[in-house]
Amino acid sequence: MSEPAPKPFAPFAFRSEDVTKVYGSGAAAVHALRGVDLEVPRGELVVVLGPSGSGKSTMLNIMGGLDRATSGRVWFMDDELTAMDDAALTQFRRRHVGFVFQFYNLMPSLTARENVELVTEIADNPMDANEALALVGLEERANHFPAQLSGGEQQRVAIARAVAKQPEVLFCDEPTGALDSKTGRAVLRVLKDVNERLGATVLIITHAAATAAMADRVLSFADGKIRDVIVNKTKLDPGEIQW
Repeated sequence: MSEPAPKPFAPFAFRSEDVTKVYGSGAAAVHALRGVDLEVPRGELVVVLGPSGSGKSTMLNIMGGLDRATSGRVWFMDDELTAMDDAALTQFRRRHVGFVFQFYNLMPSLTARENVELVTEIADNPMDANEALALVGLEERANHFPAQLSGGEQQRVAIARAVAKQPEVLFCDEPTGALDSKTGRAVLRVLKDVNERLGATVLIITHAAATAAMADRVLSFADGKIRDVIVNKTKLDPGEIQW
């Protein structure tokens, strides 16, 4: 019997068709997404802009398997997320996705290394915890507890924890929102390094419009739709960003 033909290379990490999300019903219904079509090429660093309530976090939660669309379709590579049951979405998140949030969600009773090891213990092909901390420049702080770290250092531990499973996609929801501009630029530098060195597709949700200058692609949300897509021909270094 001949071997099955390999799957063709999927050029897009994510695609969506006419995605809607409605919370509630009747007169109280809130339309968070109103027909979103997008394409995110593999390996890009994408910045997602928009004011609060524009739908950007809702869309990324659906793409990350944390929420479900009311209608429409979403694909990760060649797999349709919107057709998956809860168990399949759990496996998708575990195998393919890393998350970084505005608030670090570190375990206060664990050291930086132990916080990263929480992920390496369940991942299929994990990076060594010390290697992940070295990637974010914190190898010398591995034995420190969160209370002994600055806000920027805690965020970098959170990034190390997310990338230690070697995800194909890294979702970052306001990763610099609680940081000053200098520390924020340092965190953006780390995300850029993760994108370039690991080849991960990185999506950054942010209110900081200046961050768009470092992206390969910028998706601007407004009123539940993508208002604009910009592909940057030239990009700023994170250290040059001012906000």
